[in-house]
Amino acid sequence: MTPRSHWPEAKDAGQHQLSTKQILAYGRKHLDEKRSDGSYDDVRREDLKWLTLARIVTAAANKPGATTNDGTRGYGIHPEAAAVARAYGSDAWDNCLSEFRSKWPALSEKLARNRKLEMIPIILPDGTELDFRPDSHNKLQAAIIKDFLPFFGYGAEVLYIGDAADKSKLKKEDRLRELGVFDLSHDQLPDIVAYSASKNWLYLIEAVTTANPVTEARRLLLERRLEACTIPRIYVTVFFDRATFRKFAAAIAWETEVWLADVPHHLVHFNGGKFLGPHD
Repeated sequence: MTPRSHWPEAKDAGQHQLSTKQILAYGRKHLDEKRSDGSYDDVRREDLKWLTLARIVTAAANKPGATTNDGTRGYGIHPEAAAVARAYGSDAWDNCLSEFRSKWPALSEKLARNRKLEMIPIILPDGTELDFRPDSHNKLQAAIIKDFLPFFGYGAEVLYIGDAADKSKLKKEDRLRELGVFDLSHDQLPDIVAYSASKNWLYLIEAVTTANPVTEARRLLLERRLEACTIPRIYVTVFFDRATFRKFAAAIAWETEVWLADVPHHLVHFNGGKFLGPHD
């Protein structure tokens, strides 16, 4: 088609194809584009990539065995997409489009499903499901929800979970306000905050992969920020394993806890002769 063509004139890949260099020439002639023939790889990698994934364009109909970087292979409108294009502006348009979409969902839907599959689901005790990016820090947070709190949380309710991409992935503002911790800003909150009603304990948990364990300075800062909170606190630093723990062992604050995800039924107590519990 050219800008002066009518939609019923649209040709599919079986009738008309263009190589990437011919596509560039078409753009210069009909669309006032300025790209040179040397950018033909950009056409394939950037312009045609999404159209072929969306099944609007088909590649190499003239050379089925052609390699990806074969500059002679042709691109054309997929026959099923061309049939929809020909119906544009007519009474048949809506039906043709619906039929195409029922068979070939929109590319945005496919990509959204792929992103969903790549995410880490974290299911809270109340059944709430949150999706996190699949990085090491979020995997460690998932372990805290899945293993640490059920073993050592005494039925703790999760009030806050942070994520590098979303600092308030979960933030129960009303409950935090009730407990006196509502005034903590995002950069001051630990990675996870949870509350055990049966013990009346507030858990402040840091998930550490590369930095920020509960040090004496970190603990002091949080204590000052929590002056309005009368609930006893449990400070926990979480690592994947002993190898990571060893890197930070000298910095861990006294009267805090360390939990290792690879040995979930054990705790390391940095609190003298006392086991898990708050300290005055």
